[in-house]
Amino acid sequence: MNFTKTEPIRFKHVDYAGIVFYPRFLEMLNDLVEDWFAEALDRPFAKIHEQNVGIPTVDLKVQFKKAARIGDVLTKQLWVINLGGASVTCGFRFADENDKTCLEGEVTLVNVKLGDGIKAEPFTDDTRTKIEQYFLKF
Repeated sequence: MNFTKTEPIRFKHVDYAGIVFYPRFLEMLNDLVEDWFAEALDRPFAKIHEQNVGIPTVDLKVQFKKAARIGDVLTKQLWVINLGGASVTCGFRFADENDKTCLEGEVTLVNVKLGDGIKAEPFTDDTRTKIEQYFLKF
């Protein structure tokens, strides 16, 4: 199963050439991850941080396939590729209205405890069960 959200490309996303400035794609990816944690995993970042826990990105692979322009509406999808004890690797794809891929890649996130340094902390059984629902099945 994929976690899916749509996002319109706004003026704030584009550069002088009228296409999405590449760092804005990464902000949109972070928004997708944050929405996934809040809506699908019931772990909103605001509550996570209150518990001295974080979900940093530790690896990111991105391919920019096609320009997106102001007025386009992107469909953003995220799915799970691998689930470790404290880490999850997700695939992602952003496509335009014609289902043409604009951006795709993988992101690895780690569940960490904050305090005396930053240490990986295993996901709870409840969170693991929710994450497992998003494994892409072929």
